[in-house]
Amino acid sequence: MISSPPRGSHPFSLTACLLLVLAPLFWAGNVVLARGVADQIPPVTMAFLRWSGAFLFLIPFTWKHVRRDWLSLRAGWRHLLPASLFGIASFNTLLYTATQTTTAINCALMQTVMPAAIILCCFLLYGERISLLQGCGVLLCSAGAGWIVLHGELARLAGLQLLRGDLLMLIAVFCYALYSALLRKRPEVHPLSYLTVTIGLGTLLLVPLFCWEIGRVAAPAVSPTVVGSILYIALFPSIAAYLCWNRGIDLLGPNRAGLFINLIPVFAAGMAMLFLGERLRSYHLVGLLLVAVGMVLFQVQAHRQSPSAGRSSR
Repeated sequence: MISSPPRGSHPFSLTACLLLVLAPLFWAGNVVLARGVADQIPPVTMAFLRWSGAFLFLIPFTWKHVRRDWLSLRAGWRHLLPASLFGIASFNTLLYTATQTTTAINCALMQTVMPAAIILCCFLLYGERISLLQGCGVLLCSAGAGWIVLHGELARLAGLQLLRGDLLMLIAVFCYALYSALLRKRPEVHPLSYLTVTIGLGTLLLVPLFCWEIGRVAAPAVSPTVVGSILYIALFPSIAAYLCWNRGIDLLGPNRAGLFINLIPVFAAGMAMLFLGERLRSYHLVGLLLVAVGMVLFQVQAHRQSPSAGRSSR
């Protein structure tokens, strides 16, 4: 297990940045896929199959870690339960439900709120503040992501309507922001132990909703599309992305890591061009530039404030 920097000390790390880029890439695929199969897989069923599949895949490889860390995991149940509720059971169930009743542009816009939501949660939970320059970086990132989903047309804002799905997506964003902030206080256990137990608890929390939904709507028909979709969301957005995200937060801290969430709509736009044949537009380039400048601005300022800044061998 790779050692983590002391909690509260987060020097700049290229490895962390790479991990925090991969997580939004996998999550962008999750959002695009959810929209594509919304008429084939009910939302709670999709969430339940995702997490139960991820758990069944993980447990043969991680059981030895869970068994070794069991006493620490049991002692940390006050953290594990809310983390599983907000980060596993709630976020994606709300996201999948939101895609049923809201537009693509509204759903993408809601996710640009997450970095600010993470900062708010860190302030409320830990009293953590950011500088004015870092605040400007957050605004630039949000503006860049918003510019992409608005297709560079501010007039589109006038046509937005607050749908039930928008409210669900906003709640989902704050659920995941709270999960990200809570990671700072997680038990000192192996990352695979933590991931396995939170996924297992999150799956159990979904069982009542899953049974309720199956009683109301038909189970999804077995098809290559359905099976392939479940396999993707069980492996990449669930296991790979969460390992990358959790480790990235270890290395950079929740406030700095939170900005990488703005890459989700950026990657989603790229996937639309790749899989749907859409063309690269000027607003994509402007949005990418704003997000990049905002992230660099925030990270440079945070690096200057880091206890290890300036301690290189030269």
